[in-house]
Amino acid sequence: MSRTLNVVRMQLVNRQTFIWVPLIVLAGALVVSMGIWIILHANGVVVNMYGGGAQAPLWYFGVVGIQALTLTFPFSQAMSVTRREFYLGTLLTAALTSGILAVLFVIGGLVEIATGGWGVGGYFFALDWLWQAGPLVAGLFFFVLAMFAFTAGFWAATIYKRFGSAWLTTIIIVLVILLLAVIWLISVTSSWPEVVTFIMDAGVGGLTGALALVTAAMALISYPALRRATP
Repeated sequence: MSRTLNVVRMQLVNRQTFIWVPLIVLAGALVVSMGIWIILHANGVVVNMYGGGAQAPLWYFGVVGIQALTLTFPFSQAMSVTRREFYLGTLLTAALTSGILAVLFVIGGLVEIATGGWGVGGYFFALDWLWQAGPLVAGLFFFVLAMFAFTAGFWAATIYKRFGSAWLTTIIIVLVILLLAVIWLISVTSSWPEVVTFIMDAGVGGLTGALALVTAAMALISYPALRRATP
């Protein structure tokens, strides 16, 4: 366990990658969103305004997942860190930083609810559909979403390291084709009302569970590829 924690320390040597850049992206998106809301409020817009800017650091977290392998993995092997220790330590680092983002997400949402959307009716964190089940579920959803983005990047990097760019491209294309096939099947069977009803009934908790399962699957697939990857 101590060697796994050493991997966490190694990943956090450059705190900009895991901590400061995601926080800067989040703060920048919030400032831009608030600027837009203030302008709209000053021009007579009185309805509640919702923005999706809180997802901005999640896109970057996908890049962090890629960098966590491509930039650090070769160095870890030179330091005699086992692949299992690197794998567990890297995922633990992602969980810690995802937890920080989730806590900030909940705090920001509570502030928005208490202030009526920063006094101008603008909601960046406290999205109505997401907070229906309460702040804890909303925070858990954001945590899982951040882990999903990181793991997707980490998974892609392990496939690239193990099999090369051709196989990675092929796998991504196959996944896209399968997604299109599912959409086509739903469309030709006129099943969209049933699908939408199922998603609405599942709610945020169900969506969080589904994302957690996909994230776990990608993490499990990544480990065998990492064991045979070339640093």
